[in-house]
Amino acid sequence: MKKPPRLAGATAAAAAVVTVVLWASAFVSIRSAGDAYSPGALALGRLLSGVVALGILWGVRREGLPPRSAWRGIAISGVLWFGFYMVVLNWGEQQVDAGTAALVVNIGPILIALLGSRLLGDAMPPRLLAGMAVSFAGAVTVGLSMSGQGGSSVLGVVLCLLAAVAYAGGVVAQKPALAQASALQVTTFGCLIGAVVCLPFAGQLVQQAADAPVSATLNMVYLGVFPTALAFTTWAYALARTTASKMGATTYAVPALVVLMSWLALGEVPGLLTLAGGALCLAGVAVSRSRARSRTAAAEVEAAGVTPVVVTEPGATGADVVSAEPGATGARATVVVSAEPPSEDVSVKK
Repeated sequence: MKKPPRLAGATAAAAAVVTVVLWASAFVSIRSAGDAYSPGALALGRLLSGVVALGILWGVRREGLPPRSAWRGIAISGVLWFGFYMVVLNWGEQQVDAGTAALVVNIGPILIALLGSRLLGDAMPPRLLAGMAVSFAGAVTVGLSMSGQGGSSVLGVVLCLLAAVAYAGGVVAQKPALAQASALQVTTFGCLIGAVVCLPFAGQLVQQAADAPVSATLNMVYLGVFPTALAFTTWAYALARTTASKMGATTYAVPALVVLMSWLALGEVPGLLTLAGGALCLAGVAVSRSRARSRTAAAEVEAAGVTPVVVTEPGATGADVVSAEPGATGARATVVVSAEPPSEDVSVKK
């Protein structure tokens, strides 16, 4: 049974919240496990843990294999995002502090917006652009305020930048696949492909697991089960119901959460500037996720003595009167509301 638009939108929003919270925790766990595991071994261990968790869920739900039309996007996202991204991010996090890593990686949403507009036809509404600008300013503030507290290097920044590029490419490749396959299918087989890509690190993983403390291994398993298996699935679920650009902007909440979690788990006490940056990140996400109300536009049209005809149109932002036609009882105006995928609450033609 199809969910009502408002319920579907709330479910997608909740899935996005789960994703950003768990991804923020990943930055802290990567640093905790990174002392015992090399970047490649940690990525492989994380992905194998994720494959096991996802495989069990996939088998229980009996979703079967994705259709052939989805495999291209799954394969590209699996190589770029699940494989390459995780290795270079782990490596980068060993060179820089958690705040700087979150800052550089969060260039990714800007790249997603640009690639999404170019390759997927995503709209670039003013609210989204404004929100991303505010959030990125907050991410810059967080990164600069924390960069002096840990060992940052040019290599680490470059690695995190490569992670951001791989992240953006993976998201844009994944979006079309979600139109053909379920979120669980796309995540399960993307994770499996990523694990295959990282198999050259199997020897390191076996050797280091024998010597690693239990806490580091548990962190690695946690990364696989929660920030990978669960968070990537909830991400895919939400991404299937909105644009890649808007989902990318939502991840700007991650730096603020990283600051909080680094404080609680690693003892990295944030200063006032760091807290201000985190607040900017969250404010920007709120702006980018907001939208104008179509009812307001319709009310303004009716007040002017015009009969509104409300329709949806791809690329529309908020609600705007785009045309008026003479009619028997006055003018008929077309009010366009945002035509996001099904989770959005849109009006129908009257």
